[in-house]
Amino acid sequence: MYSGSSDGESHEASQRKIPPASSMPWVRNLRRFIGSGAGLGSEALMELETKRILLDIFKEKQQKSAEAGSIPSFYKKKPEEGSISQRVQRLAKYRFLRKQSDLLLNADDLDAMWVCLRENCVIDDATGAEKMNYEDFCHIASVCTEQIGPKCRRFFSPSNFMKFEKDESGRIAILPFYLYVMRTVSLTQARIDMSELDEDSDGFLQPHEMEAYIRGLIPNLAQLRDMPAAFVQMYCRIAARKFFFFCDPHRRGKACIKKVLLSNCLQELMELHQESEEEVTDTEQAENWFSLTSAQRICDMFLALDRDMNGTLSKQELKEYADGSLTEIFIERVFDEHVRRGKSGGGNSREMDFESFLDFVLALENKDTPEGLTYLFRCLDLNGRGFLTTADIHSLFRDVHQKWIEGGNYELCIDDVRDEIWDMVKPADPLRITLSDLLTCKQGGTVASMLIDVRGFWAHDNRENLLQEEEEPEEE
Repeated sequence: MYSGSSDGESHEASQRKIPPASSMPWVRNLRRFIGSGAGLGSEALMELETKRILLDIFKEKQQKSAEAGSIPSFYKKKPEEGSISQRVQRLAKYRFLRKQSDLLLNADDLDAMWVCLRENCVIDDATGAEKMNYEDFCHIASVCTEQIGPKCRRFFSPSNFMKFEKDESGRIAILPFYLYVMRTVSLTQARIDMSELDEDSDGFLQPHEMEAYIRGLIPNLAQLRDMPAAFVQMYCRIAARKFFFFCDPHRRGKACIKKVLLSNCLQELMELHQESEEEVTDTEQAENWFSLTSAQRICDMFLALDRDMNGTLSKQELKEYADGSLTEIFIERVFDEHVRRGKSGGGNSREMDFESFLDFVLALENKDTPEGLTYLFRCLDLNGRGFLTTADIHSLFRDVHQKWIEGGNYELCIDDVRDEIWDMVKPADPLRITLSDLLTCKQGGTVASMLIDVRGFWAHDNRENLLQEEEEPEEE
């Protein structure tokens, strides 16, 4: 009887029809309620709003693509200040950079990796160097992953092993590998720091952003920790200018972050990490543009030249640079090509400001670099034609010749100097010298010095004696 009643009930249930959902009043009311959005929470409303915005953006892009046809879009308008798009962009960038920063090895991780490398390597009997083969490399990768975590695994790829020089047994030295890891971590951290300062997220840094980056580095650089607080702002201006001189050749007022990371400027700045002052000689400090000694020297030089204390340099004041060894025609050309005209017609309308002075010093101290030689070539190109003729060489060297005679030196023939310059450069066109010719001959800096600076010509004329004097102390 029990089983029979059960079968009957199931049979009745199967015969009973379930009404469709659309016919149920409570379902219709619920759908109407949700559809209006009145009953949703804040998160659900935000999700709906986000979907609506994304859908509108997608439709707008489709419409623009249809109108543009085959012409791709090359300009994207930046979001307005304070808009939702800008806030979302900044938040997304912040989270992305934070995630990338968390994947980096810290100082303790690097120390642990070095210990693992030394404990699991072999000593080369011939050289005494610590080396590892590929099996050791894989084993060290496993040990480091256990101790440090998976974030170190990417350094132990087969392609990284193949980047290093191997001996006859197929082993690589552990020190170059460790230095590679440290440099990769350092550059990645620098890129993250610079990207955080990149306000418009276009991959470029403006002068005030670069100065902010350098200001943040000062406490971590051993040789700059004792810098007077009053000099920090001036130092940042001087240091940032070198980055823009070499990484912004077109003078657009912004430097590409990738180019900054790959430049020698950043490496030169990071040399100031050395703790002991005994490790760095006075000569090295003076040659390093980013050292405190060099920055103070440049600042004192500008103040000494600025006799009227108006914050800019006139042509007459700039002629006193390097004890007046530069020619007048070169000073004139510097103002013509590299000094911006003032907006007003006042007395300072044709005077050199501090930033232009820094470019001037950088060009003279880096004459052999493409950037420095490009700066100087614009001054040497008297007619702006993109090349130098024999007449240009004669006009440029005439002032050098005059200073040379006034200094009590022997008489020389300008034509002989002109022929010597032509022999040094060996231009592609025998009638003209281009910037490309100066860069190709590898003596462009020497040629420029001969044409603008009487001391530069004297150094070239006495190069054999100077070379002999440099070799004598080494022999002793």
